[in-house]
Amino acid sequence: MTAQTSAERDTRVLLMEGPRVAPGEIAVGVVIGRMSEFFDFFVYAIASVLVFPKVVFPYVDPLTGTLYSFGIFALAFLARPVGTVIFTAIDRGYGRGVKLTVALFLLGGSTAAIAFLPGYETLGIGSAILLALLRMGQGVALGGSWDGLASLLAMNAPDNRRGWFAMLPQLGAPLGLIVASLLFMFLISILPAEDFLGWGWRYPFFVAFAINVVALFARLRIVVTPEYAALFERRSLEPAQLTETVRLEWRTIVLGALAPLASFAMFHMVTVFPLSWVFLFTEDSPVRFLGIEALAAVIGVAAIIASGYLADRYGRRTVLGATAVAIAVFSGFAPQLLGAGETGEAVFMFAGFALLGISFGLSSGALSSRFSPHHRYTGSALTSDLAWLFGAGFAPLAALLLSSSFGLIAAGAYLLSGAVCTVVALALNRELARAIE
Repeated sequence: MTAQTSAERDTRVLLMEGPRVAPGEIAVGVVIGRMSEFFDFFVYAIASVLVFPKVVFPYVDPLTGTLYSFGIFALAFLARPVGTVIFTAIDRGYGRGVKLTVALFLLGGSTAAIAFLPGYETLGIGSAILLALLRMGQGVALGGSWDGLASLLAMNAPDNRRGWFAMLPQLGAPLGLIVASLLFMFLISILPAEDFLGWGWRYPFFVAFAINVVALFARLRIVVTPEYAALFERRSLEPAQLTETVRLEWRTIVLGALAPLASFAMFHMVTVFPLSWVFLFTEDSPVRFLGIEALAAVIGVAAIIASGYLADRYGRRTVLGATAVAIAVFSGFAPQLLGAGETGEAVFMFAGFALLGISFGLSSGALSSRFSPHHRYTGSALTSDLAWLFGAGFAPLAALLLSSSFGLIAAGAYLLSGAVCTVVALALNRELARAIE
């Protein structure tokens, strides 16, 4: 049994004596936690396009600087499994509360530290090295911030409401994007370019730290509840040895990482990559496009909510398979809309987010029930790490590199590969199909 801190024990006693935490409160805690993570994520992603190429890589052309920036962007996804290893040990030794506190302060601290990043003119190449270290700090923290709350929701869902409960944690992504896009849009619109690049871009990173503090308390409120403790005692949310989990559950981990690849590849194709293409290769204003992105994210929220209804009505496997096929079709022609002017950009973003919302809404924990109770918590964390790494980590870099070299039609290649992986996994593996039905 994992150790508990005295603070966790005292809080559990208070909660047991007071009113119980309702499922709705658990859902709110999950959404707030995920929103804080994705806000950090999108603040960095937007800065990777609008800020870092000019502040950290001014000695190369804008395209090369953005590619360098996307290379550093991918480091967080490489570091995330390392964070899972480190913080699983902390969880086992000191308790879930200590793990989350350290992880979220590391996430917020790494993000806030970027706000003080010296540019190339001050630190030279050391600016890029420092940015890479802080980005890896974000990745390690993201690996440690896994709290099992999404699994807690899914495992307590009625049989006919599993799709609805599975989609709730995913709402944090578009909500985080909306806030980040609007914040950058506001700063760019009111500040001269020199002031924005000098100091204005730093404010969103401070805001990210504040949001992480709020999210920490919201999540700690849940992980010390009697309901969470009961699942922990049944070993459903207990961290297991990583080596043992991989040895015994490797097949489920691999299949679980493949199943949502279409969704995760699509994620960056409609969030990070379009901003880079529009900013580098069109005359469109970043303020206008950030506004389009925020509106598209609202469509994404509605689509995620709809995905829960569709999954409960038609089955998660059916909806995942249908959206993977739709993403494959989308990858064949839609990226070219980014070169078709303002109307094409809007159509690409709105259609892309509608499709992303339905697929992304069902991508959380598709195979959680396939893990044995003892390995479910750790196995789900590793599966999530690998799915993000292979499906999303290099998507902006690959898409921009391909499109700048061979045209926008080539940008769909990365997206198509993810869709193919999902379709093959769903079509050929019967056990996978039964597990997520």
